[in-house]
Amino acid sequence: MRLVTYRYREEAARLGLLRDGLVIDVACLGAISGCVLPSTMLEFIDLGEPALVALRDAADTATPARLVSCAYPEPNVMLLPPIPRPRKNIFGIGLNYTEHVAESARALDTAEELPKQPVIFSKPPTAVVAWNAPIRHNAKVTQQLDWETELAVIIGKTASHVEAAQALDHVFGYTIINDVSARDCRRAGQWIVSKGQDSFAPMGPCIVTRDEIDDPHNLDLWTKVNGVEKQNSNTRFMLFNINALIADISSVMTLEPGDIIATGTPAGVGAGRSPQEWMWPGDVVESHIEGIGMLRNPVIAV
Repeated sequence: MRLVTYRYREEAARLGLLRDGLVIDVACLGAISGCVLPSTMLEFIDLGEPALVALRDAADTATPARLVSCAYPEPNVMLLPPIPRPRKNIFGIGLNYTEHVAESARALDTAEELPKQPVIFSKPPTAVVAWNAPIRHNAKVTQQLDWETELAVIIGKTASHVEAAQALDHVFGYTIINDVSARDCRRAGQWIVSKGQDSFAPMGPCIVTRDEIDDPHNLDLWTKVNGVEKQNSNTRFMLFNINALIADISSVMTLEPGDIIATGTPAGVGAGRSPQEWMWPGDVVESHIEGIGMLRNPVIAV
């Protein structure tokens, strides 16, 4: 299933099921189908597998007229981030593709050696913005605004000291994050100011549930800026795959339902290009991942 958080006109944000060009209100569909389903993404994730089964059954058995009675055409609603306000910081993974390690060593003075453990940083909830929402470029703060298309993993079940072999059992689904980075804002080797500024975590357009992605370790991903391709790779080239990342993080920090792991970006970022390229007001960046869709965001001056 493809799940979104949406707003219709001035109403509050709601959980929707994206199907055949319609955004079907989940709580409304539940009510007319005789089951109770929540109106927000985090509540839905908290309910676990029973909620997924109930929603799937309600959608699959509803008549077309019943679905339409609870739905809006997708162009008529505003898509918000699938999780508009994460409960805690997004877990970011740095240097998780071999060629990106090499280009970062050349351009950003990071180590040339491949990491022996995942490199983990974080992005605060206030960094999250939606599909088509602006990425804020503050020229007083940065002159090196960069793109990073990443597969993001949404945790569906509490994970503590999880073995890698069982790690995917704790996944709810997948979405896209653009790990926007101000390369000239690193401080003493720390990345949170570079990575965590307001609007630096565009997310969306939807969460695709785990059962819809046959192999998250074989998904093409690519980035376009103003229609020109900048990144093109596949998740199979991760140094530490999703299983390894969940096992590593959960060995020291409990992962909870709704937590988000941005799994790293491949080569082709602006800092690694020759000459270097940066995003500027007026640019439009698109992050694509096979099986999920496209995340589009303009850059504006603030």
